[in-house]
Amino acid sequence: MSSAGSGTASSAERIPLLEMRRVNAHYGAVHALRDVDLAIYEGELVCLLGGNASGKSTTLKTLLGMLKPTSGEVVLDGEVVNDRPTSYRVARGITMVPENRRLFKRLTVRENLQLGAYLRKDGDAIATDMERVYELFPRVKERLAQKAGTLSGGEQQMVAIGRALMSQPRVLLMDEPSMGLAPALVQQNFELISQIHEAGMTVFMVEQNANMALGIADRGWVLQTGRVVLDDTAEALLANPALRTSYLGGGHDGSDNEVGEGPAAESSSQHAC
Repeated sequence: MSSAGSGTASSAERIPLLEMRRVNAHYGAVHALRDVDLAIYEGELVCLLGGNASGKSTTLKTLLGMLKPTSGEVVLDGEVVNDRPTSYRVARGITMVPENRRLFKRLTVRENLQLGAYLRKDGDAIATDMERVYELFPRVKERLAQKAGTLSGGEQQMVAIGRALMSQPRVLLMDEPSMGLAPALVQQNFELISQIHEAGMTVFMVEQNANMALGIADRGWVLQTGRVVLDDTAEALLANPALRTSYLGGGHDGSDNEVGEGPAAESSSQHAC
C-alpha cells in the first residue's frame, strides 16, 4: 500500500536508504518485533506510530544497532548491517534525536553541538555546518556558552536536533520529538521538523501524536504489539476509519492525537492485517 512522497519516483524504481526486512527481535523471551518490514527512501519524511509498548523504541534500537535482530535483515544503502556496530552506522549516515533530548546537561550548548561532529575530521565543513545550525536555530546561537541543562524544553530540543545535524546524517531518526514539550511548543517543533525535511533531509519519526506526525509526513506505519498493522500514505492513514476510530480515539473526548491500544484497536488491526 505504501507510496513515495510527492514529486519522487515510485518506490519500485528506487533502492531504500534504510530498510528492515522481516525483522524479528526479542528481549529474552519477549517477542518485541514480529516480521517488521519498513523501507525509507531518500528525501522522504515518514513516521512510525504506536502506543506504549508497541515496539517503536525497539525499532529504533534495531536500526541503530543497539539490538540485534533474532531474524531478518537491517539494510543500510544496500548493505546488510546486522553485525555492524552503532558507530559504523552513524559513520554511514544514521543519526538519532533521542527521546527527551538526552543532552549532556553540564556541558555548554556549543560543546553539545561539537559532540555531534565527533566522528568527523573535516574542520572547515564542521564550521560551515555549525553556522547552518545557527541559521536554523537563532536562539541556539544566543545560548552557546550556557549549560544545556538550564535551557527550556523547546530550546533543548533545538540543541538536540542541531547536534544530530552536525554529524551530516543521510537519515535523521527522531524518537518521540513531541514528548515532554509544552503544548504550545509542539506545533513549533513539528514545523521545525518539516523545515528540516524541506531542506533535503530524510526523516524517520517515531511518534504517538498521530495527527501532528501524519500532518507533515509522506507515509506512515502503525505498529501494535510489535507488528505493523497499517501501512499507507499519510493522507490515506488520516482518512482511514480504522485509524480514526480505534487508533485516534474517535475524538469522543475532544482529544484525537495519540495512537491508542486496547480491544477496539486490536479488532481493527486484525482487519488491517
